[in-house]
Amino acid sequence: MTFLPVESPRLGLGLAALGRPGYINLGHGADLADRSVEGLRAQAWAVLDAAWAAGVRYLDTARSYGLGEAFLGGWLAARGLGPGSGARVGSKWGYTYVADWRPDAPTHEVKTHDLPTLTRQWPETLAALGRTPDVYLIHSATLDSGVLENRGVLGRLAELVASGVRVGLSTSGPAQADTLRRALAAQVEGVNPFSVVQATWNVLESSAGPALAEAHAAGWTVVVKEGVANGRLTAHGLTGRGDVPAPVARLAHEHGVTPDAIALAAVLAQPWADVVLSGASTTMQLAQNLAALRLTLPADALHDLNSPPADYWAARSALPWQ
Repeated sequence: MTFLPVESPRLGLGLAALGRPGYINLGHGADLADRSVEGLRAQAWAVLDAAWAAGVRYLDTARSYGLGEAFLGGWLAARGLGPGSGARVGSKWGYTYVADWRPDAPTHEVKTHDLPTLTRQWPETLAALGRTPDVYLIHSATLDSGVLENRGVLGRLAELVASGVRVGLSTSGPAQADTLRRALAAQVEGVNPFSVVQATWNVLESSAGPALAEAHAAGWTVVVKEGVANGRLTAHGLTGRGDVPAPVARLAHEHGVTPDAIALAAVLAQPWADVVLSGASTTMQLAQNLAALRLTLPADALHDLNSPPADYWAARSALPWQ
């Protein structure tokens, strides 16, 4: 397959829902026609092909996304997308996938933000991707894990920076802003090794916005995840998934798009958002997400839909793996 160069949009593709048979996106189970390794690899490659053809160049995965890194690495090799192709790859460390390919597993991933985990997972990531990632993030860093004060971890990340890898963190939970601000002040021998953050921001949970603006102003790259709130802001076809607020549904009707496109357009409207991830599981979902790039919304559109962060994250924690 030959790909023609296309201008890269600000929309990226995340493989959280494509690298493993179980995830917390609403309707995820119905999106997977074949949950075998071979079936899911084929589906991941089809979505990657469609994303690349549309100009998507930022591809996000993680050590804990089942076989997400291996699927991405195999696809890059099969398509001949090596250095100089324009593909930018981000991955993450700190969670270990333990579900053994079972959607009904009692535990899907285990969080360990220590130096032994970083030491083990970095070469695993290199082997799975078949290349060095451009961006390497602490996966869902939180203040209570102590990772941002772990001198061994920070020192090793500084070594990766010296080798040409951009390092940073992803955030999760109601204290995202506090975690990010702590990372903005991190120091290793007088230098902050971090320059990238991936955070949750959507029209239901925008509390991290001011801190993300601070990171952007400091020269960091800001990547936004969960723009459709794990499927809550979607209503694909006749499945009826999600609990789309009336203002989002109204704008979707006015613009002739699906609600997810409105939700992602609201993220793209933020001046500090450098890359906004699509978490599409199917090529149809990806096409619907990409419609966001044709829309222009004001930065404060739908700001009144915010819920208290604690309430939002409690609702997210209650979502089932499926």
